[in-house]
Amino acid sequence: VDGVEDAVKAGEQAGIRVLRGVELSAEEYANLHILGYNFSAAYPGLGEMCRKFQRERERRKYRIWEFLRKKGVEIPLPEVETAATGSVIGRPHFAQVMLQYGYVSTRKEAFDRYLDTEEYQAFDKGGKPDARTCVECIKQAGGKASLAHPYQIALGYDSLEELIQKLVSYGLDAIECYYPKHSPKQQTEYLRLSEKYGLHVTGGSDFHGEKYKPDHPLATVELELDWLL
Repeated sequence: VDGVEDAVKAGEQAGIRVLRGVELSAEEYANLHILGYNFSAAYPGLGEMCRKFQRERERRKYRIWEFLRKKGVEIPLPEVETAATGSVIGRPHFAQVMLQYGYVSTRKEAFDRYLDTEEYQAFDKGGKPDARTCVECIKQAGGKASLAHPYQIALGYDSLEELIQKLVSYGLDAIECYYPKHSPKQQTEYLRLSEKYGLHVTGGSDFHGEKYKPDHPLATVELELDWLL
């Protein structure tokens, strides 16, 4: 969240309201991410959690590099660091360099074959807070918590509902029902769950920049946001 306050100030100068936001990874499931919106800059706990994430990511880059080497993928770690252009190094930066060296034909293939497999997820487990900690930290900072892209968690409907019940008990406010990869059936299911548990609805394009997610263009989703503002 280091750049958030600069974004808020730039928005004020441009006449645009910028909401502070963060996406936290939880340990219970692969791709279980909790979104935090409109939290206060005055609460130090969330920043401390993010800095802990940064330190873990710095150590993790060596583990990912070794994991790929064992798979026969030899790429220079300094080029991965350059691809991150000063940000915290993550899997998308490895995928970018793998594509440059011809190990994969798309970034998606890098994840499908190497960086998001069951073997990788087992290797990468640990070092993340649990979902309760993520939700409670966002709430303590005065923010609202939403479950991100439910389809990526790859749970059946009943198991997903059990997870949502737990998250609601922790203080979850919303579900990200609108997302480019959600099928109409999935979207209907998530909207039904949000209504059943009295949760608000969020949406997003998961835009991480053209370099990292070219198939996720920046987009707008019209939502009711009085609860958030």
